[in-house]
Amino acid sequence: MDKNYNLSQPIGGVPIKAWTRGVPVEPMALEQLANAAKLPVVFKHVAAMPDVHVGIGATVGSVIPTLKAIIPAAVGVDIGCGMMACKTTLTAADLPDNLGPLRSAIERAVPHGSSPKHRGRDVGAWENPPDLVDQAWAGLVDEFDALCELHPRLKNTNNRKHLGTLGTGNHFIEVCLDEAGAVWFMLHSGSRGVGNAIGTHFIELAKKDAEQHQRNLPDKDLAYFEEGAQYFGDYVRGVSWAQRFAAKNREVMMANLIATVRTVITKPFEAHVEAVNCHHNYVQKETHFGEDVFVTRKGAVSAKRGQLGIIPGSMGARSFIVRGLGNPESFDSCSHGAGRVMSRTQAKKKFTVADQVKATEGVECRKDEDVIDEIPMAYKDIDAVMAAQADLVEVVYTLKQVVCVKG
Repeated sequence: MDKNYNLSQPIGGVPIKAWTRGVPVEPMALEQLANAAKLPVVFKHVAAMPDVHVGIGATVGSVIPTLKAIIPAAVGVDIGCGMMACKTTLTAADLPDNLGPLRSAIERAVPHGSSPKHRGRDVGAWENPPDLVDQAWAGLVDEFDALCELHPRLKNTNNRKHLGTLGTGNHFIEVCLDEAGAVWFMLHSGSRGVGNAIGTHFIELAKKDAEQHQRNLPDKDLAYFEEGAQYFGDYVRGVSWAQRFAAKNREVMMANLIATVRTVITKPFEAHVEAVNCHHNYVQKETHFGEDVFVTRKGAVSAKRGQLGIIPGSMGARSFIVRGLGNPESFDSCSHGAGRVMSRTQAKKKFTVADQVKATEGVECRKDEDVIDEIPMAYKDIDAVMAAQADLVEVVYTLKQVVCVKG
């Protein structure tokens, strides 16, 4: 297999293999990758995906394999964040000419966004969760209660009322068309408030642990739990539960989305044809190069040979359903999206509502100043990103959104 990556060797660390040819990478992201590569628990090398950009502690778009240890901040606080997409038997001709009512119906059906605490009820949570949510929560609640007994501060979080809700920022729901005109539903969300609480709690505990046991960390955010440490087992339980919550969150939202579309489009249709539900912020045990390791994908997707995944563009760009090529050098991984080229603050300073309107032409979506930070120009060119990882995945479907609901 051709070597399609750039290789670097930080002093005192393992190599970094970066699939970044033809895409911009910030110097600070390279610095973060080097810091991760210097950790004594990192195995073999660190892999950087083409959407790589600065994160908190660990770089977004990085794959970090570790031996008998996990770095909570590398997993992050949106544990289990990821994508779900499903093809339907609808075609472009079945969509209404005016897509505004369809977007409005989706926005009414799925809680999204958030409200400042002093403004009363959180618009991003259910006031009274529907039966679908309660049925899903029933499969999660026992283990959550057991986790709360060990860590009581997790109890008073948005958990059940956030199940089946979208969130904020770059989380979205889209109606898309593939090259043949088939309609797809696609959404991006994670473990919401409860996952954030679990991630934040254990990152703090790891930092406290590091003060005693890991004095020479290149970055305090890279504090890790080793097997046998006081909270290692609890973190594995917590992060595994949050990943299940995130996958279930997407399933509940997708079921709700499909039901809502059926109220607007009366033609009978089937959905869940070739459905994909994949994490891109998570950790799990895998075998690579003959060793059992914990693989943390922070902004990266599993791309084992034959495995389907989703790589979304920005709210005005194309997205891709891909099939993994199982490249061992990337630890069977690929990018999770286009990746930002500028911060949200920079985007809001640089672009106007008029820029947003022009960049999202042909897409039924919000076009106001509150979503300028999600303008397509704030992201890398998705075509360049896909070209840089041609040895990691092959494209199965190319999707273009016609409706986009943003948190």
